[in-house]
Amino acid sequence: MRFLMMHRLAESAPEVRNPDPEFVERVGAFVRDWTDRGVLISAEGVHPSERGARVRKVPDGTITAVDGPFTEAKEVVGGFLLIDAEDRAAAVECARRYADLFGQVEVEVRQVVEFEDLAPAP
Repeated sequence: MRFLMMHRLAESAPEVRNPDPEFVERVGAFVRDWTDRGVLISAEGVHPSERGARVRKVPDGTITAVDGPFTEAKEVVGGFLLIDAEDRAAAVECARRYADLFGQVEVEVRQVVEFEDLAPAP
């Protein structure tokens, strides 16, 4: 099963924009290990929210776009990983290992909807 892990960080923390070499080394080793074991499908960090936008559609049909930074948010998405795990419990364990790389972080784990999940039951 595929799971999306999104990590949220306090964007104002200095280490978010300038990670120390030890952190970069730990993440690199982690990515290599998970890639070699076939767990990691894809992983990317994202630019700061000041380079992003939020698009919303409200019930009356109006669509708005707001440029970042998102000052109302305490934490923002810092990146994501797409992993292959046996089940939700295994994915949560992966998220625990991933979170352990950071000082403070929140990792949201969501199972990816597969095409077969949408097919009507026979």
